[in-house]
Amino acid sequence: MLIDSNIVIYSIQPGHEFLDHWLARDDTSFSVITQIEVLGFPQLTDSQRTRFEDLFQAATIVQMDEAVTQECIRLRRERRIKLADAIIAATALTHRLPLVTRNVEDFAGVPGLEIINPFDA
Repeated sequence: MLIDSNIVIYSIQPGHEFLDHWLARDDTSFSVITQIEVLGFPQLTDSQRTRFEDLFQAATIVQMDEAVTQECIRLRRERRIKLADAIIAATALTHRLPLVTRNVEDFAGVPGLEIINPFDA
């Protein structure tokens, strides 16, 4: 499964410890754009940044390749979707991974994209 940036950021907020389960699963992966968004988040403390650097180092980071790029272009042409969201959706679609996100509305209407909202569980 592919974890969206918002899930990683929410995981450091009080009351969201249940998200650690999603981050620690064996089948967890992240788009390279999630790594960029999270580690570039300006409000991270040094300890939070270190925690996330360790998380990404131990995880599978899915890079943008030509297939993801072409899927992203298709999504941007067909839908009004922000670039980062299009990259994440294209990564999930190309690699046939369900997307774990709280921002369900950002990905609504993307055909074939399986979305899991851990806040609904």
